[in-house]
Amino acid sequence: MTSHALSCSFAAALMLCGVASATGADDSGLVTPQILIVDHSLPAAQLRAQVLAARRYDSFWNNGDEALARAALAQDFMDRTLPAGRAQGVAGPLAASKFVRTAVPDLRCDVEQMIVAGDRVVAHLHFRGHFSGRFNQTQGQGQTIDFIATDIYRISDGRIAENWHLEDNLTFMQQLGLVSH
Repeated sequence: MTSHALSCSFAAALMLCGVASATGADDSGLVTPQILIVDHSLPAAQLRAQVLAARRYDSFWNNGDEALARAALAQDFMDRTLPAGRAQGVAGPLAASKFVRTAVPDLRCDVEQMIVAGDRVVAHLHFRGHFSGRFNQTQGQGQTIDFIATDIYRISDGRIAENWHLEDNLTFMQQLGLVSH
């Protein structure tokens, strides 16, 4: 870690970086990273905007609230690791969330760590829930779902303009019972 980086709890990192106001009304109820690592050479307003955009998007994955995704993503949002069959742009993650939540209605997403540097935010996400819905033609039986993902967001004008992501889809499919171990 360079001398410009700071790693600590979310609240402590924001206070030490002079962005305590990022915990105001705009972000009440959003997921909070367990660990926040920031480049403290970033201007406070930029840091605040980037963390807010990432927390809104990660909260969308936590609760499925499309308004959060729309607030977090730029109008011309680009998914740089677009899965086959998923629409490009904002419509892609909205449809993906609905599809996954049909299978795992109680899906929740914790942000284990968030790293902010330059115009990028990296989020290490941990998804949990139970397969009690339907995934295509398969009906869940309450199986535990527990997998991770990592996203790299490029933030522009306070919104996520691009996203590169990698999910542990093999584990997810095994837990759904669609792929054997």
